[in-house]
Amino acid sequence: MFPQKRRLGLTSFHALLCSLSLSGLWSLSLRGLGGIPWVDLASETSRRSIVDKEDGQYLGHPTTLLLEDGHTVLCVYPKGHGKGAIQLKRSTDGGLTWSQRQPVPENWSTSLETPTIHRVIDARGRRRLIVWSGLWPARLSVSEDDGITWSPLQAAGDWGGIVVMGSVEPVRNKPGHYLAWFHDDGRYVSRDARPANPPIFKLYQTRSEDGGLTWSQPRPLWSGSEIHLCEPGAVRSPDGRTLALLLRENRRRKNSHIMVSTDEGATWSEPRELPASLTGDRHTAKYAKDGRLVVSFRDTAKESPTAGDWIVWVGRFQDLLDGGEGRCRIRLGDNHHAWDCAYPGVEVLPDGTVLATTYGHWDAGKPPYIVAVRFTLEEIDRRLPTKP
Repeated sequence: MFPQKRRLGLTSFHALLCSLSLSGLWSLSLRGLGGIPWVDLASETSRRSIVDKEDGQYLGHPTTLLLEDGHTVLCVYPKGHGKGAIQLKRSTDGGLTWSQRQPVPENWSTSLETPTIHRVIDARGRRRLIVWSGLWPARLSVSEDDGITWSPLQAAGDWGGIVVMGSVEPVRNKPGHYLAWFHDDGRYVSRDARPANPPIFKLYQTRSEDGGLTWSQPRPLWSGSEIHLCEPGAVRSPDGRTLALLLRENRRRKNSHIMVSTDEGATWSEPRELPASLTGDRHTAKYAKDGRLVVSFRDTAKESPTAGDWIVWVGRFQDLLDGGEGRCRIRLGDNHHAWDCAYPGVEVLPDGTVLATTYGHWDAGKPPYIVAVRFTLEEIDRRLPTKP
């Protein structure tokens, strides 16, 4: 049995992984992880580009967006831990190199939360970008020119929440209609909100019918205090008929969870646990060219030797529904901290290259910074045993 990372010195743990992964493959047999094979790319620094790094400055919590040209990527992130002035960078070569910090509205410096960026299209086909900044009130900034210029952040309503909006998804067969999800712990959903004791976590859904410009009053989907489900990451089934939310469990009592809707968010199933292989924080999912899912997150699985590291899970949407362990996990970054890393962005380039972007404590004793890593599933498959 592999020792847990948190019980090993980081240097000795890294040496252990290197000895296990000379061929790029090692397999877990820990309780609850099902022997799912792993590929370790953390030491392959040639795959990595630095998005932003500043001596003595905490930089973290990025999200990304790939434009329709297939090579321009935008990245937004706060200058600070989960809050601070929103920064914007642009890559025009699929994440190989990154621009200087781009001009942004002055009031982006007042952001109190992790920003997120999304593409939205109205019913007439007009494309725009939106950037969210959460807590009370949730605020929204809009670009009509693919991120060259932006409106100031403005309140979306008399409501707020945490990690607003981790996910935004178009409504099937309704152009210009979007759903978005976030959570709150009772502190920010309204101006006068007061948390319960013990705290109650709630998942919320809001809707836009005008291409992302205005959003409805959020409605609660689930609430609970025994477990704290939060940071919903949305993924749609390949046939388009099913929406799933992958959920962090913040009390660390159980695995991550999943909720499912087959009626475009009108109703949702009760949450249920995911396998240990998908247990983590801030799931971000995209489909690879071959139809498999690539899900990036911070590893929080119990007894995982890479707890606190940057992990990618590869599998099928059906695995989410069936509770399958998936095809493999990939370690993209060795985080020199017990947990603080991996609020991720995932993009799939036209040639099938996966571009994953996140922050972490990549240098021991130094503040975190933001990197992007590129890989393909074809090269991962070559390092895996033949599937029976």
